[in-house]
Amino acid sequence: MKTLVIGAGNMGLTYAEGMAQSAMLNRRNLMIFDKSADVIARLRDLDHFDVYESLEECLPKADMVFIAVKPYHCDDLFEEMQPMVNQEQIFVSLMAGVTIAKIQEGLAVKKVVRSMPNLPAQVGKGVTSYTESSEVSRVELLMVRNLLDTTGKSIHVESENYIDASTGISGSGPAYVFYFMNSMLEAALKMGFSKNDSKVLVSQTFEGAVELFNQNDLSPDTWMNRVASKGGTTRAALDSMDDNNVKELIKDAAYAAFDRAVELGEEKK
Repeated sequence: MKTLVIGAGNMGLTYAEGMAQSAMLNRRNLMIFDKSADVIARLRDLDHFDVYESLEECLPKADMVFIAVKPYHCDDLFEEMQPMVNQEQIFVSLMAGVTIAKIQEGLAVKKVVRSMPNLPAQVGKGVTSYTESSEVSRVELLMVRNLLDTTGKSIHVESENYIDASTGISGSGPAYVFYFMNSMLEAALKMGFSKNDSKVLVSQTFEGAVELFNQNDLSPDTWMNRVASKGGTTRAALDSMDDNNVKELIKDAAYAAFDRAVELGEEKK
């Protein structure tokens, strides 16, 4: 199976490098395309995959095509791609807000998988939600999943509505974590810790808490109660968050990202 990644930005290159480690592919079966001469030169130095600067040379050869360009480039790209595609090819979109119907119409194809990756895919800890058009077979979908899993974990969802919803949780979610981390870093610095010590305190706290959560079936509420005691320091912090409605504000932020994902999809119809 020959696989092509179109676009060698952060996400495209992340998936290409992940797939380069997959037992499903080898160097000759993994292709990557980009229009930038500087990017092409850097890719060739990596020597992980076959690098192309012309779609005509690689797109017709591909069995599966990952599209990893900025959503606002999709119309021009689809126009360029359409004369070179065929109905047996599977198209996997990593573009936010671009619907399956939009891709099918733009490329005049049927087999489309829409996915929503997130930034931790760059370190093999990503989570990608995905869904497919009815023309994609179960076997084909399994192949797609195996490739998506090369950057972390994947979750199959039943409809595109859940792709938009996962944008609000996992797609945009790393930024919420960094927002919280930044606030804790600023507090640590204000308390007098050095920049390096502040980073260790905050990063190790997050890493440890996530590991505890993953290794057990306990809910976050249970863990919070294990840390907090009546009248203690943690309870004072949690009471402050409750008094300031932090939980609802975080939920509102996730829904704001979800709503914007839906809007983007409507704009690109």
